[in-house]
Amino acid sequence: MTPHEEAWLSQAVALATSNVADGGGPFGALVVRAGVVIGTGQNRVTRDNDPTAHAEVLAIRAACQAIGSFSLAGCTLYTSCEPCPLCLAACLWARVDRVLFAADREDAARAGFDDSVFWDQFGASPGTRAMPVVGHRVPSASDPMDAWLARPTRIEY
Repeated sequence: MTPHEEAWLSQAVALATSNVADGGGPFGALVVRAGVVIGTGQNRVTRDNDPTAHAEVLAIRAACQAIGSFSLAGCTLYTSCEPCPLCLAACLWARVDRVLFAADREDAARAGFDDSVFWDQFGASPGTRAMPVVGHRVPSASDPMDAWLARPTRIEY
């Protein structure tokens, strides 16, 4: 861990702590590329009534807007706490090179943010999951994908 990395982790923790005072959740994150912070985020789930407004997701959104790309290849995400499944998936979709976190999932669970049930759901077979997710093909099910494949100006990702 370099001194810069420790400073960015400390900044993510400070974002999380200040967010609690502002009515948000105890999570903060920032995206760094080439030694420059290009996006920050604080948990706004309860403040904004948005279950996807996690700090990491908001930092990714801000960073992508700042650089004008959906890809954060070459970036590191620093976060105050180990990413939950939603945030880990967002990091993967954004192509973040790596994630560094301060507190872990046990710290989060102690504060009432236990995401173990979500981790367990990903390992469960579809028929045993707590929330049914049911597929049913309609005749036009492939139309959106076919339209995408037929579009000569599509941007591959």
